[in-house]
Amino acid sequence: MGLQLLLLLHLHLVVCMSLPAPSNVTISSFNMEHALGFLPGPETPSNTRFTVEVLSFRKSSWISVAGCSELTARQTCNLNRAFKDPFIRYRARVRAFTPTQTSNWTVSGQFQPLTDTVLGPPDVSVSGCGNCLLLQLRVPTTSRLRQQQLKDLYSGVDFHVQRTRDGAQFRLHLPYKEESVIPYLQPGVEYCVAVTVNAFFNANPVSSKTYCAFTSPPQHRSSLTMVYGLLGAFCALGFLVTGLAVNGGKLSFKLLRRRLPRTLSYFLLQGQNGGSGPPEL
Repeated sequence: MGLQLLLLLHLHLVVCMSLPAPSNVTISSFNMEHALGFLPGPETPSNTRFTVEVLSFRKSSWISVAGCSELTARQTCNLNRAFKDPFIRYRARVRAFTPTQTSNWTVSGQFQPLTDTVLGPPDVSVSGCGNCLLLQLRVPTTSRLRQQQLKDLYSGVDFHVQRTRDGAQFRLHLPYKEESVIPYLQPGVEYCVAVTVNAFFNANPVSSKTYCAFTSPPQHRSSLTMVYGLLGAFCALGFLVTGLAVNGGKLSFKLLRRRLPRTLSYFLLQGQNGGSGPPEL
C-alpha cells in the first residue's frame, strides 16, 4: 500500500512537472524603462500561461510582479514598479503553467537599473547665433519619475560637430544643460551636430541622429548692406538739398527781377535831382 502511494505521488509529480520551461529570459531597459521578455519552451501547449517573480538582493524572497501573473507567450512584463531602487541588483524568473501542469523556473541574469539601462539621446533642436550654434536639449518624453531619474543621471554631453562644406570636424564636451552654445564657428556656414549624453555609473549611451543648421550670415555682408543704405540716404539727402537750392534760386531771381526796375529808377532820379530829397516816383 505504501509503495503504491509513492508510485502515485511520483507519477503526479512527473505529470505536473512535464511542462517545458521558458527559455531566453532577458531584461531589457531603455531610458530607465524596464521590461522582461522570454520564449516558451519547445512543444509548449497553446493554452499555457506564464508568471513572473523578482528577487531583490536586499531581500531573500521572490515576489510576484503585479500584472505579470498570467502572461501569454508573446507578452512582455513591465518591471518599472518592481525595480524601484536603481542602485540595487535584481533577478527575475519565469514559469509556465496550465490548469494541470507546471514547469520549472527559468532565472534571468543579474540586472541593475542604474548601470544596465541604455541611455538614449535627448531631444535636440539647433539654430544659428552669429558665429556659433545654439542647441536646445530636452529629456526624452516619458513619465515624470523617469524624466527626473534621467536628469539625475546626466553628468555631461558630447557634441560631434562637422562642417558640411569640407567635412572638417571636432568634438566638444560640456556639462549637461538645457541650453548649450558651440562657439567660434564661421558665420554663414552649415554645421551638423550629433549629441551623446554622459551619465554617472553608466557606459551605455546612444548617439542622436545628426542635426544641421547654418550659423548667421557673415558680418561683412551686414556691414556692406549698412554702407549701401547710408550711401542711398546721403544721395537722397543731396538730391533734396540740390532741389531746394535750385528752386530757391529761381524764386530769388524772380523777386530780384521784379524789384530791379524800381531800384534802378530810384537811383537815376536821385542822380538827376543832385542826390537831394526823395524822388517822387
